[in-house]
Amino acid sequence: MTNLILAAIAALIVGIVIGVLVGRSGQGSSLRQRRAEQQAEELRNEYTRYQAQVNEHFMESAHLLSRFNDAYRDVNQHMARGANRLCNDEDWMAELAEQTSRKRLEEVSEDGVEPPRDYAPKTSGTLSEDFGLKKGEKATQA
Repeated sequence: MTNLILAAIAALIVGIVIGVLVGRSGQGSSLRQRRAEQQAEELRNEYTRYQAQVNEHFMESAHLLSRFNDAYRDVNQHMARGANRLCNDEDWMAELAEQTSRKRLEEVSEDGVEPPRDYAPKTSGTLSEDFGLKKGEKATQA
């Protein structure tokens, strides 16, 4: 009977040791799990802060652009009012338009170059075999 009691005590001790070891290994994984959850929570918080900063940035940019547009509109209106008030002379405006158009025509005639045409001369079309060739060049190519 003493052997049976010793065997039971030994089994109890071995069971306690195994239980402690299993319990500690389980705590290590739960500790790792808690750390991973904390890191995930920190990342979520950081991402939320980043989103808030981005939203704030674009809100401020929109506000500044709105102010910029308002200032540009004010300057444009000021310039238009000034031009109407100071340059409302019809004769002067007509002369300015005439000088501008005359200057453009003079630029074309001085160069001797005219802008390209959108069409071929009426004598022969672009599909003609001799289009763009001089009379002597046609005979040499044939």
